[in-house]
Amino acid sequence: MRWSISTKLFLVLVAISIATVAAMGVSARISFTRGFIGYLNEQSAAYADSVVVRLAEAYKTEGSWRFLHHNPRAWYRLLDNRSRRERDSPPQFSEVDFSAVHLRLTLLDADKEVVIGNRNIPSDTPMRPVNVDGRTVGWLALIPYQQATAAADVRFQQRQLTQNWLIGWATVIVAALAAWWLSRLLVTPLKRITAATHNLASGDYSVRIPVTSKDEIGGLSEDFNRLAQALAHNEQLRRSFMADVSHELRTPLSVLKGELEAIEDGVRSMTPATLASLQSEVTTLNKLVSDLYDLSLSDIGALSYRMTEVEIDEVLQTTLAAFQQRLADRGLKVQTDITPSVPVNGDEGRLQQLFNNLLENCARYTQTGGTVRVGCRTVNGEVLVEIEDSGPGVPADILPRIFERFVRAEASRNRSHGGAGLGLAICQNIVEAHGGKIAASAAPLGGLLISIRLPRLRDLQV
Repeated sequence: MRWSISTKLFLVLVAISIATVAAMGVSARISFTRGFIGYLNEQSAAYADSVVVRLAEAYKTEGSWRFLHHNPRAWYRLLDNRSRRERDSPPQFSEVDFSAVHLRLTLLDADKEVVIGNRNIPSDTPMRPVNVDGRTVGWLALIPYQQATAAADVRFQQRQLTQNWLIGWATVIVAALAAWWLSRLLVTPLKRITAATHNLASGDYSVRIPVTSKDEIGGLSEDFNRLAQALAHNEQLRRSFMADVSHELRTPLSVLKGELEAIEDGVRSMTPATLASLQSEVTTLNKLVSDLYDLSLSDIGALSYRMTEVEIDEVLQTTLAAFQQRLADRGLKVQTDITPSVPVNGDEGRLQQLFNNLLENCARYTQTGGTVRVGCRTVNGEVLVEIEDSGPGVPADILPRIFERFVRAEASRNRSHGGAGLGLAICQNIVEAHGGKIAASAAPLGGLLISIRLPRLRDLQV
């Protein structure tokens, strides 16, 4: 049989309460019993001291103990310290003082021979001397209490012990109620978390847990909600990614299929223009697949980097030189402000890929007759690379998501400028792999400004 956490917690708390109450009850019983017997012995000792005084006075009057031999009445009169008026009144004398104590008293003569009283005296019984005129004429022995014997003492002792056990059981009941309430208080949120976890595991990412406390369980609920939100976001990204990939692959494939069917049907002939169109679509597909492959490697940390000492300004100059004709064909003016920078630890091929993607975006999206500005300098020991264009600019709502996959500044998903929206995502992965930071903002020229900060080589070595 499987017990729930609440049942286990309830049983544990109740068991602890019962064990605690039982231990307290036993200890209280032992302590009370010993203390009560001690109290009775103290009262008996005080009474015995008063009897010694009366015995001394009686001996002085009678001259010997003969008046007590076989005379229990005289013995009881000596033990009874009440007046004649008190003896004639209803009994008020404590049973501790007389009815029980006289059974434990024994009078012995000077030679310690029993005169009257209890003859079964243990050897270790304490004795009080009876002195008359400086001479010991007898001994009074008082057998100590080992347990309560008088009816009143027994009733009092039983009453106290019964009350202790009643208090103990009441404590157990209160503890059981508290344990039940505590188990529900602690386990109810856990049940909600368990149910929500099952829903989350089944694919319901909209499930949320109400946070009703600020303790550890409340913190766990908040963490669960953040996890569910992250999973929902990742699921949305996955679906968007699959839709975007299928769209980007389907478009060039549809064009290729249409071109090939037209050639097959004789609608189009195999001319250099036809081959160029086919080659263009194949190139688009190849770039898309290559970008997806690079992103997948980057995600799992398998994108290879061969880190060496690299001069960023030289890599940027080389890449820019390769784009000079492309930018000129688009009628774009290029402004450069590249100064020698401190070396960085980087992969020259990946850094060139980074600058290629950024300059490709400038060449593709900047309006004809616009301006592209490229700068590189050292700021606070870091290498700062800035690439900006004259527009059109990026909408403010898209700018924070510009490095996400398949995000493009175009309002519609047309392919008038080409590109699948993966270039900046790849750029971000490359920069982060080099320990740097990349940011996008509105450019003073009116377009998009990409800022890249890379740590210098000395900082990485330290």
